Amino acid sequence: MDIEYVKPSEIEKRSFEILTEELKEKGIKLSGDTASVIKRCIHTTADFDYADTLVFSENAIEDFKALIRNGACIITDTNMALAGINKGVLKQFGCKAQCFMAEEEVAIKAKLSEVTRASVSMEKAIDLGTPVIYVIGNAPTALITLYEHYLKGYRPAFIIGVPVGFVNVVAAKELIIDTDIPYIINRGRKGGSNVAAAICNAILYMMH
Repeated sequence: MDIEYVKPSEIEKRSFEILTEELKEKGIKLSGDTASVIKRCIHTTADFDYADTLVFSENAIEDFKALIRNGACIITDTNMALAGINKGVLKQFGCKAQCFMAEEEVAIKAKLSEVTRASVSMEKAIDLGTPVIYVIGNAPTALITLYEHYLKGYRPAFIIGVPVGFVNVVAAKELIIDTDIPYIINRGRKGGSNVAAAICNAILYMMH
């Protein structure tokens, strides 16, 4: 195969042109604001399955935008997802993104309670008492904990739920889909912190 010369400033643009062409070749039609999110996930992973498996609650994009405009807090389940989220756009709207996973008190509580640090992190986020957008790219236990608190009366403002793996991953995602919580979820085993950040950024770029 020949190497295609592309200027550094045009690599991302060219990538989207290629994936858009391939979507057309595959007979996959995307429309509306969700198309931007799906394309961003494909761009991040080179995996076209996201065109079929990424699902959105009704008015998910607008719900997310409204939360950002009103200064909602973003909580991630990995520092990798946190690092990938565009802080510049968040700052414009007075939003903060945080991750509690590396905090010593979280690790201690998780060990004593014999639960994951992700579960403890979610409970700490719930205790903030403010509207929270949960950006979950790694731990299905984070989704399960949020669901358990939902059954007790707590309602997350929004969930991006794309944990990756094999243990309880599929079931945890379906739990959230069956609620009235606004969400963007990738059905199945695929996902990851990079995908979680990509979904978040796709919507933030619409607002930039």
